Amino acid sequence: MVSLTESIPCAGSYDVIVAGGGVAGCAAALSAARSGCRVALLEKSVKLGGLATLGLINYYEPVCNGRGKRIITGMAEEMLSLCIRYGYGDIPEPFAERDIPAERLAQYREAGQEPPRLDTVFSAELFALALTDLLVREGVSLHFDTLITRTVPDGEDPHRVAAIVTEDKAGRRYYEAGIFIDATGDADVLRRAGVPTLSRGNFHTYMAFEVNLDTCRRAVEAGDIRLAHKYVNGGFANLWGKNQPEDVALYDGTDPDDVNRYLIDNQRELLMRFADTSCRKERDIVTLPGMPQFRTTRCLDADYVLQEDDVYRHFADSVGAICDFHYRDRVFEVPYRTLVKTGFPNLITAGRSAAAKGYAWDVLRVIPPAILTGQAAGLAAAQALRLGRALPDIDITALQKALTAGGVTLHFDDGDIPA
Repeated sequence: MVSLTESIPCAGSYDVIVAGGGVAGCAAALSAARSGCRVALLEKSVKLGGLATLGLINYYEPVCNGRGKRIITGMAEEMLSLCIRYGYGDIPEPFAERDIPAERLAQYREAGQEPPRLDTVFSAELFALALTDLLVREGVSLHFDTLITRTVPDGEDPHRVAAIVTEDKAGRRYYEAGIFIDATGDADVLRRAGVPTLSRGNFHTYMAFEVNLDTCRRAVEAGDIRLAHKYVNGGFANLWGKNQPEDVALYDGTDPDDVNRYLIDNQRELLMRFADTSCRKERDIVTLPGMPQFRTTRCLDADYVLQEDDVYRHFADSVGAICDFHYRDRVFEVPYRTLVKTGFPNLITAGRSAAAKGYAWDVLRVIPPAILTGQAAGLAAAQALRLGRALPDIDITALQKALTAGGVTLHFDDGDIPA
């Protein structure tokens, strides 16, 4: 029984609790459940997928190095197939037999063309439904519409979390677990537990889905429902801050006043795109994002913080190789130490809150790397429970063996480093 100063009922006891149902949280819950753990996933919204679905960022970034070779493998490939199983989107034809064949690459070079990246757009809503179905079939206990309010420390070790307190339709309750995985994207559980974190501002960017008669006509003519809607922006600053209004300060996604400023300003700006009411019967907004579309808010100040100059660097504790979604040829490895903090024995993170700075944070936060870190976190949680070890002290070799068995490529090939 957890010691609390108020009478709060226990909602359940699990081996692993995953906080946050984005793609990283889904991967973490899935890998822990497949390792034999009793897993609960707590999600504050009413659908899974995070920014990929709720946030309408329905683009599965490249899992290849831009030269026809897959880099991010394992569960990231499983999720790539899942996101287009029921809806639109395709794996580019040159990757039909896994990597682009050498003779095909030679044809691109001779034609002076870059080969395609292994990426796709997908139906955000159908991917969310597919994630729910997958996790339920794999035995994960899903708890939607559940807000985590605080952590409860263990009576003997203040850095060990014994439970988390939540608010849901039943009121205030708590969940017990041996391991807690923070996949909130904002390091909310870590911060509440007193773990040191890093933060960064966000640009003025906001996107919704618009449908109009022209997009519908194009979709019918092409026989492709994907063309029926398109992005329409409030703010439209890009990844590097181009188009950021000079009079708009960066948004602190961890500050409630700034979150409100972001939503109010962007929603009003988006409305002005539809100020011409003479065509009001010819267009509509299909979906507004169900969460702030912040790229980076708060991450773990971990035992290692990934930097941009770690490109092409090998790590002995790598949990997987990743590629740069924007720049071809750039490859990284993700150290296990970016997911944990020494002194906090049963907390681990995954996804946007894995430790990184600068542009390395942008590389690490997107869908495929987030899934990779989620897979690693779930397997690490299972090992820590099985062997009775603190998460920062697990057997890295054993974790890497489990990741390799799960299809993960731990280290990039030095032959993929450009001259």
